[in-house]
Amino acid sequence: MEERRDELTPMMEQYFELCDEYDDCVVLFQVGDFYETFCEAARDVSRRLDITLTQREDSSGEYPMAGIPVDSAESYVETLLDEGYRVAVADQVQDPDETTGVVRRAVTRVVTPGTVVEDELLDDDNNYVACVVEGDSGYGVAFMDVSTGELVATTCGDEGVQDEIDRFAPSEAVAVDSGVFDDDCMVTPYDAFAPDEPSEVVEAYFRNPDALLENDAEVRACGTLLAYAEYTRGEEGEDENRDDDRLDYVNRLRRYDPREHMLLDTVALESLELFEGRRDGDTVFDVLDETSCALGSRKLRSWLRHPLLEVDGIEERLDAVEELNRRTLVREEVRELLRDVYDIERLVTRVSRGRANARDLLALKNTLDVVPRVKEALDDVDSELLGSLHGDLDTMEEVRGLIGRAVRDDPPIEITEGGVVREGFDDELDELRRVENEGREWVASLEKRERERTGIESLKVGFNKVHGYYIEVTNPNLDDVPDDYTRRQTLKNSERFYTPELKEREDEILGAEERADKLEYSLFKNVRDDVAEDAERMQKVAETVAALDALGSLAGVAAENGYTRPEFGDGHVVEGARHPVVERSVDEYVPNDASFEEAGFAVVTGPNMSGKSTYMRSVALVSVLAQVGSFVPADDAHLEPVDRVFTRVGASDDIAGGRSTFMVEMVELAEILHNATRRSLVLLDEVGRGTSTADGLSIARAVTEFIHDEVGAKTMFATHYHELTETADELDGVRNLHFAADRRDGDMVFLHEVVEGAATASYGIEVARMAGVPDEVVDRADAVVDEGHADGKETEDGLQQTRLDTAVDVNGAMNGERKDGGGGTCNEDGTERVVDEIARIDTANTTPMEALNILNRLSKSVDDT
Repeated sequence: MEERRDELTPMMEQYFELCDEYDDCVVLFQVGDFYETFCEAARDVSRRLDITLTQREDSSGEYPMAGIPVDSAESYVETLLDEGYRVAVADQVQDPDETTGVVRRAVTRVVTPGTVVEDELLDDDNNYVACVVEGDSGYGVAFMDVSTGELVATTCGDEGVQDEIDRFAPSEAVAVDSGVFDDDCMVTPYDAFAPDEPSEVVEAYFRNPDALLENDAEVRACGTLLAYAEYTRGEEGEDENRDDDRLDYVNRLRRYDPREHMLLDTVALESLELFEGRRDGDTVFDVLDETSCALGSRKLRSWLRHPLLEVDGIEERLDAVEELNRRTLVREEVRELLRDVYDIERLVTRVSRGRANARDLLALKNTLDVVPRVKEALDDVDSELLGSLHGDLDTMEEVRGLIGRAVRDDPPIEITEGGVVREGFDDELDELRRVENEGREWVASLEKRERERTGIESLKVGFNKVHGYYIEVTNPNLDDVPDDYTRRQTLKNSERFYTPELKEREDEILGAEERADKLEYSLFKNVRDDVAEDAERMQKVAETVAALDALGSLAGVAAENGYTRPEFGDGHVVEGARHPVVERSVDEYVPNDASFEEAGFAVVTGPNMSGKSTYMRSVALVSVLAQVGSFVPADDAHLEPVDRVFTRVGASDDIAGGRSTFMVEMVELAEILHNATRRSLVLLDEVGRGTSTADGLSIARAVTEFIHDEVGAKTMFATHYHELTETADELDGVRNLHFAADRRDGDMVFLHEVVEGAATASYGIEVARMAGVPDEVVDRADAVVDEGHADGKETEDGLQQTRLDTAVDVNGAMNGERKDGGGGTCNEDGTERVVDEIARIDTANTTPMEALNILNRLSKSVDDT
């Protein structure tokens, strides 16, 4: 049909014109009570939404059609977004009853993953659209939450771009290079929405962008996002009188420096399970989030993504949390009050975009009504931050009063059909409603009067939209109809009539009703516009309420779980650290200490399943939570601010990208070694696994030396390479820690307790037995271990390592003597055995590090004599 444009009906011509204009979208075209799609789009939508594909026929022929109800469109739109589509919603913008010819449609909104504002399509978290623009001094990066009006920008180098994207986790992006975004993010080419003059776009919102932003790339990124958000607003919404496309609620632009916060990249976010748990389990955020409203939850999530670095800011939050922790009654009163708070930020957005209905305004008023009570509850707070928030609680009497006077207590959802504006708000409206109501009361009493006058007991008075008011008389009673009745409609078993007086009243009622509905709609829009003028003040209230809620949640969680206030200064010591998630899922959690004062590098050994990874994560989470401003799950914590947490924990691969598990591990390791600083915290777990034992051990040793000598970061390295524990004797500032285990009645018991020193074994076979590996396999593994020891080899966790078990005394060997622990002598056969073992070493394939390890053991055996 697209090829036969000259044969299209006016309606279909209008549809295809919109499809051409919004060629990157599925156009949902309103036809009465349905949004329709046609032709190839209908086939696609029918398949994606699992709805019936029908046929439409008109003068241009027969073609496929598929539609969804207007009243329940959001759920279908959400499915299309999940399927990777943009959706252009084309509404009827003319009243069909007042239009001659085809009703005009216009795209009133473009719905995309990053620009949705409808509550049905959003959760409590921020929903960002990102823009990345390459500039002379790096990449300008901007993030915008169209549903709240938040806009932030920064400049990053090549590596920093990915870190910032990971922190904000946008659901959509406008970018030059789509490769920096993951597969879950819809990407639009930058050129498609880059405005001609980005600085003019930014200037239209913020008077002097040069004072707010640092370079042209940042200006272009912000200008592009603003232009994109304006585009998704559509041609015209309910407010057809708006002068321009400007989004009045977007009035907050913040430039930030990534170095202002602890950096948590995707690897750290995932391995620390801050927001996504394993197997759908609880996350750290789940533990902390006892907020009362969506505003607080969103704020707390933002704080957890961006822990602070500046100690004064951290201490300010900690002071507030401590006061709320101590003052239980104040905390619980505020938290209870905030349960009645709606999402003001998103309400303000809908108000400013002309999409708010009367219930939205009422929700806004009810929320603002809570503010004076919260302010009163905080009247005598001591901490600086709580005092500042108390002062920022604007009670907004004018807005509350306006909405209270204008909007009824239980208004309908539809705002064009009356029942929205409160009586007493407007004299003209009250008069029209009085005429309408008196007319209806007259009609309501008419039935009784006419029955008495005519003697027809079955006489009824009714109304329908087509014929208006009528008097209905059944056929057997038609002879008793008075002469002043005029026939209006004939039915099968009755006739419908009207009287001159009824017709007069009908004209009064319907005329007053129509005029009142139009006037009421106009009055409501005026009220909505007046409320929108205070958008910035209401957004400030939202920010304040969000911070209070987040602080109250942190204080409540601390009180409930026995968290401790951390102290900041020199040194980094944690006593009794606990993992906030794990401790809630076990009957008895064993806390452990961690200190980086005398030794900044800890080699952690011990059995599988003993808790090494959990221990390291718990230490990292103490720092993360402390810099969020939270109390921490520990008995005591004296900390230095950490600029970044690096984690290399767990195995993963990227087969589609051509990277094995080991390659992914090495890429992540390279990131750590290139970017860690003395202020960083590094967690390494089993680095070097996945290749030959010799290569893996060599890498582990070299990494240890590099971090110790060149980086100086606080580091915990969990490993089954027991040779690595020797570094504690060779490098100042390296210590050995291990997890204790015990055998009780022949069974392996993990004590989950960290103690000084290196583990004597990894107990891999015992763990295999506990895991249910068949006895035949476990017994055979035991035998292999015994054979390995007999041959001068040791098998650990399935990896066979060649080593010299016997401490060799070189002088003794030359003299035919050996140390055997029993004071015996070594004969010539023993000497030959050592010489033979050295001769079996493949020197051509032995790495320098492995050779040094062999030489080191020989050297130590000489020292022992």
